[in-house]
Amino acid sequence: MPFWPEKIEERSLDEMFRLQAENRAWSKQLRVEAQALVNTRLAKGISLEEYASSRLLAAESSAECRRRAATLSRQIENRGAHPLPQIA
Repeated sequence: MPFWPEKIEERSLDEMFRLQAENRAWSKQLRVEAQALVNTRLAKGISLEEYASSRLLAAESSAECRRRAATLSRQIENRGAHPLPQIA
């Protein structure tokens, strides 16, 4: 889980853009890890119980990632700037 400052609203706009880019990279990493987990389960490399517990942890990380993304977008827009464009 990447660094997350206590008081995001006190950060500079440049730092918020940097945090936004890091959060997007984390989101991509979470998606890759989720796909690898599914593939491991399909290949019977892990038990259903291991898969279920791993998915629960992954869902918690994903929810935190989405929360951070929303917070950053809101803070950036409150300053009159535009968030980074979405990259596919």
